[in-house]
Amino acid sequence: MRVVLDTNVYLSAILFGGTPERVLDGARAGACDLLLSQAILDEVVGVLRRKFAFTGRQLADVERELRLRTAWVVTSSRLRVVPDDADDDRVLECALDGGADVVVSGDRHLLGLGQFRGVPILSPAEFTQRYL
Repeated sequence: MRVVLDTNVYLSAILFGGTPERVLDGARAGACDLLLSQAILDEVVGVLRRKFAFTGRQLADVERELRLRTAWVVTSSRLRVVPDDADDDRVLECALDGGADVVVSGDRHLLGLGQFRGVPILSPAEFTQRYL
């Protein structure tokens, strides 16, 4: 199963643990393959730098870990699905171009869609209940 995690899921897993971390642990255990694009990685690193004062070394460690644990998706699609938050469109682009089976997000805009082109959009709790 190919899964795209929204930035907020990565951030919650890294900073707070809990259910989002269980999603990452599931991927580490082989329950699913995580897909990651440059846009999602850039947003994760940017938020950790700006809002949580991560050092350059900490950011490099996060980036290295994410690159090791994910399949890289080079996106070519340019979507305008979520007018209130263009960053959400980057998640959908990764899902579309990576052939994702599921998107996992805590974002109300994405969760409000329910699905995108037949790909379900689930909260971390829903994902763990169904697949882990």
